[in-house]
Amino acid sequence: MPYTVAALYRFVPLPDAADLRDALERRCVELGILGTLLLAREGINGTIAGSEAGMATLLSDLRDGPLFGERLRDLDVKLSRAEAAPFAHLKVRVKREIVTFDDGATDAGEAGIPVPPEAWNALLDTPGLLLLDTRNAFEVNLGTFEGATDPHLSRFSDFRAYVDGLDPAAHPAVAMFCTGGIRCEKAGAYMRAKGFGTVHHLEGGILRYLETIPEAESRWRGDCFVFDHRIALGPGLVERPDHDPETLR
Repeated sequence: MPYTVAALYRFVPLPDAADLRDALERRCVELGILGTLLLAREGINGTIAGSEAGMATLLSDLRDGPLFGERLRDLDVKLSRAEAAPFAHLKVRVKREIVTFDDGATDAGEAGIPVPPEAWNALLDTPGLLLLDTRNAFEVNLGTFEGATDPHLSRFSDFRAYVDGLDPAAHPAVAMFCTGGIRCEKAGAYMRAKGFGTVHHLEGGILRYLETIPEAESRWRGDCFVFDHRIALGPGLVERPDHDPETLR
């Protein structure tokens, strides 16, 4: 059967994250959901898959069910399709961070200016814009935006050292992007804390851009790595089956 895949996250205080884990896992099992969900005191993050009906029920539960109340009402979700199960198991884990940045002082609520996909192409034409790809080097190798700078990160937390080597005065306008938007919220907050004045980030990340912008108008080149068995997606969030997982190791 075809699967509905949801990439989701939300930065929101969840001081009871550890207490929520078991009930969330039980609900996922009841609905036949596979994949990974991470809970932390700072919010929720994950990519999961299931039947269309099962996914719709779970997302409704997350946004307006008794487990989280209204705390996940504004949950960011990108939906796509998979012809085969993209995950073999379900994992619901409690972590210190929902995306590892190893910087407890960073407040993702100070991430900067979100730019919707419809306005992204115009922003890229800003003179002197520093366009940063905040993803790992192997992700960048599959695809990126025209004119983007690759910081050559082996892991996301390396972004801090990269920013520390930049002069904020030399970069009055910065824009950044990542797969689904979550990394940009932490990366953008860190840059603002380091004195960068104008920091933009692609709202909803590459996935929402590929879903929204017609291929003929797209500034994206290549494919977008995703963290499941599909490996990569192209325009319209269509699977790209020609990528061998072994080449990405």
